[in-house]
Amino acid sequence: MPERPPPEMVTITIDGEEVQVPKGELIIKSAEDNGTYIPRFCSHDRLKPVGKCRMCLVEVETPRGRMLTTACNFPATDELIVDTQSDVVQKAQEGILEFLLINHPLDCPVCDKGGECPLQDQTVAYGPGESRFVEEKRHFQKPIPLSEIVLMDRERCILCARCTRFSEEVSGDPLIEFVGRGNHTQVITFPDEPFASYFSGNTVQICPVGALTAKPYRFKARPWDLEAVESVSMVDASGASISIEASQNEVLRINGVDNDATNHGWLSDKDRFIFQAVHSDARITAPLIRDHAGVLHPASWGEALDLVADQLGSVRGDEVASIGGANNTNEEAFALGKFLRTVVVTPHIDAQVGDGVNPDFLAGIAPRATINDLDRADTILVWAGDLKEEFPSLFLRVRHAVNEMGAKLIVVHPRRTGLDEIATEKITYRPGDGSEVLRKLTAGEDQYASARTLLTEGSVAAVIGLTGRAEDPKTIDAIAGYVTALPNAKVLPLARRGNIFGAIDMGLAPTLLPGRVPVSSEAGRNELEGFWGPLPDTEGRNTAEILSGLQDGTLKALVLVGADPVRDGHNPGVAREALDEAEFIVSFDMFLNDSNQHAAVILPVDGFAETEGTVTNAEGRVQKVNRIAPGPGQSRALWSVLDDLSVRMGGQLAAGDGQTIAKEIATVAPAYRSLSWDRLEWGPERDGVVMPDGDGVQTLQYVPTDEGLRKAKGRLTLHSGRVLYDGGTRVSQSPALATLTPDPAVHLHPRDASALALTEGQDVDVIGELATLRLPLKVDPTLAEGAVYVPANLDSTWMLGAPDSVAVEPRPEDKGSVK
Repeated sequence: MPERPPPEMVTITIDGEEVQVPKGELIIKSAEDNGTYIPRFCSHDRLKPVGKCRMCLVEVETPRGRMLTTACNFPATDELIVDTQSDVVQKAQEGILEFLLINHPLDCPVCDKGGECPLQDQTVAYGPGESRFVEEKRHFQKPIPLSEIVLMDRERCILCARCTRFSEEVSGDPLIEFVGRGNHTQVITFPDEPFASYFSGNTVQICPVGALTAKPYRFKARPWDLEAVESVSMVDASGASISIEASQNEVLRINGVDNDATNHGWLSDKDRFIFQAVHSDARITAPLIRDHAGVLHPASWGEALDLVADQLGSVRGDEVASIGGANNTNEEAFALGKFLRTVVVTPHIDAQVGDGVNPDFLAGIAPRATINDLDRADTILVWAGDLKEEFPSLFLRVRHAVNEMGAKLIVVHPRRTGLDEIATEKITYRPGDGSEVLRKLTAGEDQYASARTLLTEGSVAAVIGLTGRAEDPKTIDAIAGYVTALPNAKVLPLARRGNIFGAIDMGLAPTLLPGRVPVSSEAGRNELEGFWGPLPDTEGRNTAEILSGLQDGTLKALVLVGADPVRDGHNPGVAREALDEAEFIVSFDMFLNDSNQHAAVILPVDGFAETEGTVTNAEGRVQKVNRIAPGPGQSRALWSVLDDLSVRMGGQLAAGDGQTIAKEIATVAPAYRSLSWDRLEWGPERDGVVMPDGDGVQTLQYVPTDEGLRKAKGRLTLHSGRVLYDGGTRVSQSPALATLTPDPAVHLHPRDASALALTEGQDVDVIGELATLRLPLKVDPTLAEGAVYVPANLDSTWMLGAPDSVAVEPRPEDKGSVK
């Protein structure tokens, strides 16, 4: 993407010192960048200036003499003179604080903001010292729940409008607003509409006075009791930077960290509150072994590892397969891949759990876009899942690029998405018709002409992924082929699971070795064998093929690593049958699930905030994750378990700790050769390093193709889209999020509902190849005609799987009345 030209510089004087600053930059930022802090409440670097609180008053020289003005919305011009410390300025700041404290309660000892409160700090630094007001302060009922998560203490509010501005400008959810006038002004929600935003926790973090608090953290700790480490959210593959804060080995809250390359400091509520699952009572705390009666019993680590080593060693290496590993660190994924390829000696490795996206696309698409390329693009194409539901941090970045940077947006999806309201062009299509849509878009036919014009004029950043579980994964390759043929376009690939890109880069794919080296590359395999010894020389099986192999007996044993192919795969019935047929299954996990209920051995492993290492996001950016709390009970790091297991099986991983593994990655993985933890922990690369393709070894050269696309079949095709608050283990084990899971329903276009004589709210049967669901009907005019939308990952819908087509019928008892 073309870089924006550097700004014109001007000279201004701040408190008698001349400095060079960009023309038009706000005084408050110019001063801070040059060592002068101007107090503020309403001003925020990621929000538009409004000058509401008046705390940032400064004096500037004008042709008519000195005048007081707000620094947060006054632009820098050449030869501007600014005074931030004059007697007039100090008197004004004292007055502003005195006014703010007229009604603000003196409840700092019980306020969650106490100890990290800008109002506290600035009252000490800039306030008058005492107040002349002795009258009774105003009182309100407290707290008022604005939502299931956010509570409001109205008497603390100083009307800075940070919360309302964030909701309108950044998240696009203007669900809270000011009402009343004067002393009666307050922030409330609209009647009968809670603050049901996916991003409500950000308002708590940016509130400067503790008027908004988060229910999960309220009255839990004081800031000086907390230990904090910077890390990365593992909710999705966007790589949002976070601060994990804990006390007495318990994670108590997560805050966003302003990383200009990824999330700008904003988080979804799922990113912010998912940590509660870490301390769930449902965590597995000791190794479990299943007895002859099928009952799981606690066992010692020695007993469990001996059994696993004996069982895995009793079959040929190519009769063992592994599914999972995409929710672990790069170091753990690397250790897993090394264990499977060198100790077990199997090529059958897949981290995707059946999503079916070509790993060559995820690892090797070129030219690859960065998230910041969205801000530089003339046009953004989003042909993927609903970003608001699946990649919320990336959703906010696309909104920023469109609303603040002026990018044009094209959204291609089977139904309405969170980006539709700001889209320049929206293309709605029936799942299975993607190839036809792409043909018309390429030709610029009919209503596709304006979208094609946008894509062929100027720079393009294309966000490409599956729109839903039932979408043909080969559609992605066809879209990538079209986009990469455009004159100035880059692709940002998307896939599910927090570290799927890191797992694939570490070789947890049937076609790839560590460092984005194809298994088919003889030179690459030979170089790796120089470090590891002999390796399997053929490509392995993906998840669907692994399950098929377990069914027909060609595979005997299965290793599950944080994976649940029964609930999370395309065909729950096939997965369940395959696991029943397996001779031996070992599961490394934090929780029991539908798949490891079939396992003979379940080993407890550390999870989020309990392990140290690195992760890789969708743009190929490697970031550091840190440990702040120990795992529960006898839980251990995955690499540590694998190291012990390899010794019992006659191998040697030499995985002494995470940093030792990281050094080996830098040695043997071509795309990661220049990486070290020191680069990620200190200096300018602390926000992460985008890893290039390796040199000296034949790394992956991905070439998109549109061959073999599956076409839509049947009258109704399934759109199985995911929702943010799903029925997954981490959400269900996080009390703050579990209650936010939406009620399941089946969606039909009005014409389809009319043709089937079905009405809004009617209970209907959704009939697939694997299961029949009974769900209420929602008539959805935003859905493509001929499509049926059923949320994919809810407790009552996952068993439908992802068939190409479904039927929707009235309940049998209603059929007579329909006729």
